[in-house]
Amino acid sequence: MNSPATHPQRSLARVLLFAGLIVTVAMGIRHSFGLFLTPMSMEHQWSREVFSFALALQNLMWGASQPFAGWLADRYGARRVLWSASILYALGLIGMAYSSTGTGMAATAGLMIGAAQSGCTYSVVFAAMGRLVPDEKRGWAMGVVAAAGSFGQFLMIPVASGLIGGMGWFGTLLIFAAGALLIIPLGGALTKGLAAGAAGIGQTAREALGEAMSEKSFVLLIAGYFVCGFQVVFIGVHFPSYLIDKGMGADTGMTALALIGLFNVFGSYSAGHLGNKWPKRHVLAAIYAARSVVITLFLWAPLTTASVYLFSATMGLLWLSTVPLTNAIVAQVFGVRFLGMLSGLVFFSHQVGSFLGVWLGGLLFDATGAYDTVWGICIALGILSALIHLPIDERSLESRRLAAA
Repeated sequence: MNSPATHPQRSLARVLLFAGLIVTVAMGIRHSFGLFLTPMSMEHQWSREVFSFALALQNLMWGASQPFAGWLADRYGARRVLWSASILYALGLIGMAYSSTGTGMAATAGLMIGAAQSGCTYSVVFAAMGRLVPDEKRGWAMGVVAAAGSFGQFLMIPVASGLIGGMGWFGTLLIFAAGALLIIPLGGALTKGLAAGAAGIGQTAREALGEAMSEKSFVLLIAGYFVCGFQVVFIGVHFPSYLIDKGMGADTGMTALALIGLFNVFGSYSAGHLGNKWPKRHVLAAIYAARSVVITLFLWAPLTTASVYLFSATMGLLWLSTVPLTNAIVAQVFGVRFLGMLSGLVFFSHQVGSFLGVWLGGLLFDATGAYDTVWGICIALGILSALIHLPIDERSLESRRLAAA
């Protein structure tokens, strides 16, 4: 699975621009969902678990469909996948607005939007970028695009908060549905003239999958990425409500999520840069260990507005900084021919963790009246993930074969 050279008709700046804008739109809308939990639950008289389960199902569906979306992008080209996902995303947001039952929320906010996100976020975008960006700049470029997704969170959180306050959650969802359709022209611009990477002769998808699953390092990446999903989605969905429960205003939660998004811009970019200088597995281990330390200190210290904002800024630096490093390792070890499918498989583990993080957050809160148990799980998993990443072998399979010969 050799890495192709940069597309001759595309500058690196244009690739980063269009890829970044796609992720900004897709991830920006997604990161605002936590702001809808309280108003939608109150209006429909739902328990917190109803909304939590729908978003948990969204994350699980996103992960389950991601390997298939990645394979379709590898086999038939990313453009068709991006366009289909954009339409499905808009339909899911409209359906979410009109849902008045838990079943409706699960079908729209859960299944439809989850499937849509698999076709317009990191794995599919990175699959296209992998064939447009030189090998030596790939980790850095993925960091830039991951930073764009973080900027989308920073941008959309205050926008969503203002729209919800001005026109209500229903109208805000309809506006977001229209915004999701912007992925169609952006996807066309990114993939213009780009043929499918796995359409020719050579290794089949089944052979690539079998090769990857036989590699210990790939299995360790899958296990470690589970923790990332559990931590970030629990915090992203439940943190505003956690602060409200502690007597803080809704504006504090909105600002906290915006700070996470803002500092995630710097964290994602820095992680991609550091991954080009130092072993990516070591940087990943440090990120997961630091998350556990930050959460522990936040829970130990007195809860104030300042401590919330400090926690949010620090956690933002560690938020999606795992994304460029994890995907860059997959590309570095296995090449880019089936990058969409293989990174999608790793991402499935991330979304299983996301499902459990957001769902257990609501379930254990309803059972105990507090989030303390889930915070403790986040700390323990962070330490475990740090240890899991240390034995990963980042050498390409081709270089290992040459060394063995």
